[in-house]
Amino acid sequence: MNFKNILLTVFVSVVTSGVTIYFINNNKIDDNILTIDESTPVSYINDSHYNISPSDFTKAAETTVNAVVHVTNIMETTQQRRRNYNRDFYWGGNQQRSKPMIGSGSGVIITKDGYIVTNNHVIDKSEKLQVTLNNQKSYTAKIIGVDTKTDIALLKIEADNLPYITLSNSDNVRLGEWVLAVGNPFNLTSTVTAGIISAIGRDISLLGDSGIESFLQTDAVVNPGNSGGALVNTNGDLIGINTAISTHTGSFEGYSFAVPTNIVKKVVEDLLEFGKVQRAYLGINILELNANTARQLNIEETEGIYVSGFSEKGFALKNGLKTGDIINKIDNKKIRTFADLRGYLASKRPGDMVDVQVIRHNANKVYIVELTNSEGTTELNKFEEENIIEKLNADLTPLTRKHKMRLGIRAGVLVDNIGNGLLKQAGIRNGYIILRVQNKWVSTKEDIETIITNSDKAVLMEVANQKGYVDYYAVKL
Repeated sequence: MNFKNILLTVFVSVVTSGVTIYFINNNKIDDNILTIDESTPVSYINDSHYNISPSDFTKAAETTVNAVVHVTNIMETTQQRRRNYNRDFYWGGNQQRSKPMIGSGSGVIITKDGYIVTNNHVIDKSEKLQVTLNNQKSYTAKIIGVDTKTDIALLKIEADNLPYITLSNSDNVRLGEWVLAVGNPFNLTSTVTAGIISAIGRDISLLGDSGIESFLQTDAVVNPGNSGGALVNTNGDLIGINTAISTHTGSFEGYSFAVPTNIVKKVVEDLLEFGKVQRAYLGINILELNANTARQLNIEETEGIYVSGFSEKGFALKNGLKTGDIINKIDNKKIRTFADLRGYLASKRPGDMVDVQVIRHNANKVYIVELTNSEGTTELNKFEEENIIEKLNADLTPLTRKHKMRLGIRAGVLVDNIGNGLLKQAGIRNGYIILRVQNKWVSTKEDIETIITNSDKAVLMEVANQKGYVDYYAVKL
């Protein structure tokens, strides 16, 4: 069995504890969209210059350990599905049982004023996040935005003059290069381990069919709690965000994976500027080459991307590419696999121009191709909060304090004057009360807007109907 098949069959441990636990508290997250502030830029460098011995890890450890934080959640689990609303929630819902739980992971400070990158799975379904620095100072963090396709999330704490890590150009990472993993495994804060880059552009099928995977693989020891932590080179520059391990036991067995910083940088910039990530497409149908595919196509090339056709919503065809072309480089970056292609495009936006090198009739040709969005245009789509309520097409009224006390619930939004929109299509009706969206309590329509801002194709709403029963509705976006 080859290495790829082994990866697909083993349990890929998301490197944090308590990720799937739903929790409840009395705090709510503020608005999740932030306009980019030129006064607080993220620091990036184009390359890494090694001024010390590549096997000397002291500089990297000293410069990064203070910029890696401990991300902690206080959670509660509840049992509410199909319960009788009046019986279970009336006058405080004493029949409802909850148990506080704690989940934790890591994060990386990338600006001196408190922007922090972590994994989406570290903060997924959260209501309150606590960030603890290496000097033991703690802050409540706000979620600025998330991207489920790359498993990246951006947080913000209110602080200044913080230590931070510079983002390096991950395209310059070399196979066999020494690296350090910095994080908080098993709640052991400020832990540093060393290893080498074992592979580049690795796809382990962790994030599903729609996920974007072009991981850096390393043998630096990473364990539960390291998720969202830093993978740095020996100069102390960030080259990746540690995300997962491949394991049979749930603990480290030799392989760990990190999202490259070029993808992280693109996600961060898009979340800050647009509130959502801009996806770029070539507009081609592809086959990933290997020995079997090459044999079937009767070609000699066993690496690269075979162009099998074109999407109507793309510019690749009109920019010169043809069916049968084999893409082997984009902007002088070697493209061997689909992970290489998808990972590189993840660092681009619609409207960007790329140099696509193809093999055609045994000769290399280069074409300049303009990238598009999924609709076949170069438009950058900024998230518009006003459109969300219009699409839901209903009046969403906060419950009064008296109403909540009478019903014995902590929060909720009353649905009224419902029209032909997303709520009605999901089965929600007038008089229903939306309690939670994506397992977060909601008290206002603004709460619902904020949560939907950070969602992709659908959200799950926990709703009390007029007969007093709580049920769940999937609202497709």
